[in-house]
Amino acid sequence: MTTVAPAPQDPPQDIQPEDLQIVTSRFHNPQGHTLAAYIQSGGYSGLQRALEMAPAKVHDEVRAASLLGRGGAGFPAGVKWGFCPPQVWPRYLVVNGDESEPGTYKDRLLMERDPHQLIEGCMIACYALGLSQCFLYVRGEMAHAQERLAAALNEAYEAGYVGANVCGSKHFSVDITLHWGAGAYIVGEETALIESLEGNRGMPRLKPPFFPAAIGLYGKPTIVNNVETLSNLPWIIANGGEAFAAMGAESSTGTRVFAVSGHVVNPGVFEVPFGTTTFRDIIFSSRYGGGLRPDRSLKAFIPGGASAPWFYEEHLDLHLEKTAVDKAGSMLGSGAIVVMDDTTNIVAACHNLVRFFARESCGKCTPCREGTSWLEKILSRILAGQGRPQDLDLLLDVCDNISPGIKWPPRQTTICPLGPSAVSPIASALQRFRSEFEAYTP
Repeated sequence: MTTVAPAPQDPPQDIQPEDLQIVTSRFHNPQGHTLAAYIQSGGYSGLQRALEMAPAKVHDEVRAASLLGRGGAGFPAGVKWGFCPPQVWPRYLVVNGDESEPGTYKDRLLMERDPHQLIEGCMIACYALGLSQCFLYVRGEMAHAQERLAAALNEAYEAGYVGANVCGSKHFSVDITLHWGAGAYIVGEETALIESLEGNRGMPRLKPPFFPAAIGLYGKPTIVNNVETLSNLPWIIANGGEAFAAMGAESSTGTRVFAVSGHVVNPGVFEVPFGTTTFRDIIFSSRYGGGLRPDRSLKAFIPGGASAPWFYEEHLDLHLEKTAVDKAGSMLGSGAIVVMDDTTNIVAACHNLVRFFARESCGKCTPCREGTSWLEKILSRILAGQGRPQDLDLLLDVCDNISPGIKWPPRQTTICPLGPSAVSPIASALQRFRSEFEAYTP
């Protein structure tokens, strides 16, 4: 029997923008992951409201919200949904929970602390798109998130929010399959994730023709959305797409969750107004990162996960807004801000990131397979004190073979962006801190 959710409540009119929490409102409730606590706080009211609307109307609300994808590319979710070819069935929803970009951990917390919110978002998306099957793909190392989602799915099935005749309806049934990955970073790329779901080795597919919305899982139209994107849907449907679009900036609406780590006093996950908060706010404000460690100054920071080009002190007053950050030569990406103070060994930091990408390359594309490995070898040699002056230009030459021109947005000689991701830290570090590399190469 379906548990009746309370009617949705509009947010208080006097609430300040920085205090509004859309997807992290239950983070501080120790029982927020349970069905009882979720229902008590208005959970599943968005789904029930959606079921009172036509599916096309639900889709219209998501379009009106201008909800940008929160997984990296920042593509509008409502527009992406519209790419499914008409009258091609079955279709699938795939949830990308394979969060593994270094410094990124917001989606993991959303799955651990509020799994029902994600499940409700999946159900709303399935209803809007006419789907009956959803696959929830979770990174292999996230054991706690897997356990929380499995328990929440059992509760949701028993209460009638997932399964046959959802919420007592006679026309809407959905199954959600929880799939555990094996810890491969590459399956964070949507086509590689689909390959993995099909039982193959996780390697990206060529696009075109394999745009998932047209030809995805099992050769059928497939929508791939990330965890935070879907977690916004219950609030959007309960309160309206226009209410969501009214928050944040014109081209970056609503709120967004960022993981702040590195040399800050208060590392953590923070939900902030999207597009109106600055990097200075989220790094230095006492309500967020809390500033740098005592007697330290800022050297650099990564604005959007390990694959993003670095920013510096002159970028602190940029807004956390997609267009502004793109124009400045980087990206918000996976929502990970990594702060480096003046004690950072830039060469070692660069090597650490490049080593990750070299080891996570799937090996399908020669420039990535060979190029990232050589970048790691050269950096290792430099750090060991055996570098040569010509190694600095050699690094850039290898980078140019992976990403011609070494510009942003990157040009690719590879199927997916993993290769160019290894170029970003090298290009950033050599451009700004070449003297630190030269100190290793007398």
